[in-house]
Parts: sequence; structure tokens; C-alpha cells
Amino acid sequence: MDYIFDESDVHFRHPNKAIEAPGTLTLRIRLRRGAGLNPKIHLYPDGGEVTEVSMVYDHVIGAYDVYVASIDFPSAGLYWYHFLISTPHNDVVTIPEHPGGGFQVTVYSAPEGESEWLKGGIIYHIFVDRFRNSGELLLKPGAIWRTDWGGLPHFLPDENGIVRNNDFFGGDLYGVLEKLPYLEELGVNCIYLSPVFESASNHKYDTGDFLKIDPSFGGDDALAELCAKASTRGIKVILDGVFNHVGSDSRYFNKNGTYDSLGAFQSEQSPYRSWFSFREDGSYESWWGIDLLPSVNEMDESYKEFICGEDGVLRHWMRKGVSGWRLDVVDELPDAFLDPLCNTIKSENPHSYIVGEVWEDASHKIAYGVRRRYLLGGQLDSVTNYPLKNAIISCVKEQNVEQLASTIASLCRNYPKPALNSLMNILGTHDTMRILTILGGSDFPDNKISMSNYQLSKEERKLGKKRLKLASLLQYTLPGIPCLYYGDEAGMEGGSDPFNRRCYPWGNEDHDLIEWFKLLARIRSEHSCFIEGKYELVQAHAGIYAFIRSTGASRVLIAVNISGDDRVVSVGEFNYNLLKEEFADDLTVKAGEPGIFSVKQKEG
Repeated sequence: MDYIFDESDVHFRHPNKAIEAPGTLTLRIRLRRGAGLNPKIHLYPDGGEVTEVSMVYDHVIGAYDVYVASIDFPSAGLYWYHFLISTPHNDVVTIPEHPGGGFQVTVYSAPEGESEWLKGGIIYHIFVDRFRNSGELLLKPGAIWRTDWGGLPHFLPDENGIVRNNDFFGGDLYGVLEKLPYLEELGVNCIYLSPVFESASNHKYDTGDFLKIDPSFGGDDALAELCAKASTRGIKVILDGVFNHVGSDSRYFNKNGTYDSLGAFQSEQSPYRSWFSFREDGSYESWWGIDLLPSVNEMDESYKEFICGEDGVLRHWMRKGVSGWRLDVVDELPDAFLDPLCNTIKSENPHSYIVGEVWEDASHKIAYGVRRRYLLGGQLDSVTNYPLKNAIISCVKEQNVEQLASTIASLCRNYPKPALNSLMNILGTHDTMRILTILGGSDFPDNKISMSNYQLSKEERKLGKKRLKLASLLQYTLPGIPCLYYGDEAGMEGGSDPFNRRCYPWGNEDHDLIEWFKLLARIRSEHSCFIEGKYELVQAHAGIYAFIRSTGASRVLIAVNISGDDRVVSVGEFNYNLLKEEFADDLTVKAGEPGIFSVKQKEG
């Protein structure tokens, strides 16, 4: 090999992570003697002009000459670089060979306020209607009330071809309040509620009134009481902020005439008319073409003021005890709206948590032709970690340990450290199939009628549980904050929406899984390395994924064996097995099993 550069190796790239501005990046490259001359770096800010940086000879390693260059970054931004090397034949070699965007450097501004209370904790995501019925029958006009808790949610369209999502099982915020002791046992310190504002549907992504908690969920008093009583247990509450569309049956659009307001659909004189985009034929822009969800023009000044103003929606609920927001489809919120939104949240509470729904690597995301700057400073604290979710599933289901290693290395390199430590690490969500179903099943139906009857066999469920323990171990110990989707810990199954939103199985829980998640929570809480500790890969081959988390005196090695054979993992000074509570030197990790090891001081 004539040229050697490994961006994952700190020798070649230091620091091997996102850089806090102002900061310096040092790059090294090895050239086989006689194979190349005058190495240079082409550096360019995203969308900017190229700067050429010369590299100087540093030292020799065997048959290779090592060249080095240091680059200063005075301010935040996204940068790219690649190497150019002249050959003895007057050719120019580019590394990478097809640079495209080249190698990425994320330079960020330090956040003014961080959600320190969340780090090291656990988020619990609740779909309110399906979590817990407190026993109150809170009737809602136009709703179909279900008395068969745990029954199959309605999923077929009505006579007009519309899926109404208007069947309710009666879950409410008082039900969440009743289960705070249970959540505390799971180690939860943050409850993330799917939308709770008044609306016609059970999912409530069709907001009817931003300033009113849905009466079927208990109303405003229920949320205030939940926030207050959860806080006494060290648990904070964040809401789902859906700000790029509303419901057609809303105070602002009022297509059905439900509200006493003059809605945008009813009249051009409506105070809300400028929030929406109407066509000449009377139709309107809607989210993904769904008429029930008219899109909002976030650039409208009156809408911005309504959401972000001194007496706006954000401050209103934060003053009632809400500690943060999960921003739905944040890709669809332009920077000119997202900036004041985030500034408002942080000015109200610098320690609030702002997490955006992003399904890709958020550090270089392009949405609607615009490069986003979510994590460079002044916007999001972090994002939903779908890349990790997908890599963990591939690892435990397909033995793809290499992909998991690559994904984590990329996240650690591209994401600012504060964002990395605050990632919402998910396995299950209200938008995806239940994780147990994914891990245990195969040949999933491609239509909703068949999916409604899909259930794991006894053997598939056993396999799914085994894989879920491995997957959740990774979720709980890799950088970020684990987010547990309600009922995953109880062994719930289910396909895509709405079968992933069935009722929590109170009285029929899988207690073996619940105890597993409680164990993970205890291990996480007892070792400070899971707060902001360093991540170091130990092994990612032969079906073994092993890594170390460490900070100060806290040092833990995690190993999972995805292979079909028993494997020996050298644990060195890690002589205490946190899962089996027995001492070990070299441990044989049985096929499909995990191990967590720490240093335990021997008494005497």
C-alpha cells in the first residue's frame, strides 16, 4: 500500500471527534518512500471555497514517511477535506479516491445550557391512550370508546376511505401518574409523552388546540399534576412538539366547524388564514398530501409569535412544569423558525432538553435542498438515534458486528460531544414495528389485514427475547440516553402503526424481561462511565462486539456474542461480572449471550 490514512485512528486524525470552536485538528498521512511527493490537503467549508494546506515531513515509520499538518478552526461550521499527492510520474492521487464530500469535520459552538439532569438517565416514551386507564371515563364527542383494553386497534378506512384513528381505550395522564413508582423502578428520569394537545385522533398529531390538553387525557390539571409529582421522584416530562401541521378539525383551520373560532378554511378574514397555503380551487397544502393535516407556514410572523412569543405555546407549557420538547419532523422546520423556537425554549429554561426527530446522520443532513445545522450550536441538544437502532438490529439479527462498529465510530466522530451524550437511543418507537417482533420474526406481511393477525410463534418469541436482551444491553451502554418505548420491556409484540400502539398488557407482562431492564437500569445508575464516559472499541469480529466505557475510576467492559459458538473474550483487569456476579479472568461468552465486566476491589 503506497498511502495510509485511517480517519478512525487518533494517530492520523487528532482529535478523532467533533471539534469545539475555536479548535485545532492535526492530520497525518503515511507515504511509502518513493511513491509520493508534496502531500497537500484541500479543505473547504460546506458550500465554500477550497483552501490548500501544505503538509510537512514529520518522521519515518519503517518504509513510510509521515507527513503532518495542523488546521485551526476559529468558528463553528461543517468542513470537508481530502488529500492530494503527487506521484513520481507527475500524476495526482486523491484520497479518498472519489472525494465527493471528502472526510467530514464537525466544528461546533459550546451550548449555553445543557440538560445535565438527563445524562446517565433513561427516557420512557408513552403513547398516552394505550398506556394506563385510570378508571375515569372521559367522554369525547365523535370518539369510539373501547371497553376491551388490549383489543386490536381499528385500522381500516371508513366508508369515505379515511382512517380516522378515533378509537380510544381510555389511557390518560392520571394513569401515567399512577404508574410513576413502576417507572422509577425502571430507572426512568424522563417521560416523553406522544402529543397530548386536544385533537380528534388518538395519536394527536392532528393538533386541535395548542393551548389545551385533551380532556380525554385529563386536561390541563392532569399534566400539571403529573409534572409536579414526577419531579418529586426525580423524573421530568417532555412533550412532543408538532409545529409544521395542525388538524383540519382545529381551532385554527376549523374545517368541520367544531370550534367557535373563525378558522382559515371558513374565511379569508380568519386571523389564522396566513398560516396556511390555499390554491385557487380552494384546496390547500397538507402534510404528505393528507387532507386531515393542513401544513402550516412556519415563516408567517403571527404563527411564529403564537408558538415562540412571550405568551406563546412553548412558554405556556414550560411554565406549567414541562422540561423539554421532542420536535416532530424537525427536517420540515426551516432554520428561520427553528432558531427562535430553540432560543425561546432555552431562554425559558437553559437546562431544558430539545431533541429533534431525524432518521439519518444529523451532522450532515440535507433536507429539502438545505444543509441543516442542528448540532453546530444554538439549535437542538440532540436527535433521535435511528442510525444506531438500525445498526443494533443488523448486529443482533444478522451478526453484522462490523456495521455496528462503523456506525458508532461515525457518530462519535461526527457528533459534538454534548449531542453524542444526549442522543435519544431508540429500539422501538410509535413509527416502527415493535422491536421484539422485528428481532424474532421474519417474512412480515406486506398488508395491514395480514399484519393485524401476525404473531410470533413460541420459538420465534424465545429467539426474539434472547436478541432483545443483547440489543437492549447495547442500547443502555453505548453513548447516549436509552429511550424505552412503553411495553417493550413487558414483551409487547406488534407490526407497523397502529399495531405497535396497542395497550400495555397490565397483568400479563413478561416479568423476565422487566427484571432484565431493571438490571440494566441499576448497572447504568451505579457506574458513572455511562454518563459521559469515553467509548473504546475492543473487538468487532468473529461474532463478538466488545467495547469499554470509562471515566475516572469507573471502567466497564461490555461484550455480546452474536455468533452461534461460544467465544473467549479476554477481559483483563475486568474481573467482576455484573450480570452473573462472579469473578472471571478470561471469560467464555456463550453463544447469544452478553457479559458486563467491571473492576471490583477485593476486600482485605
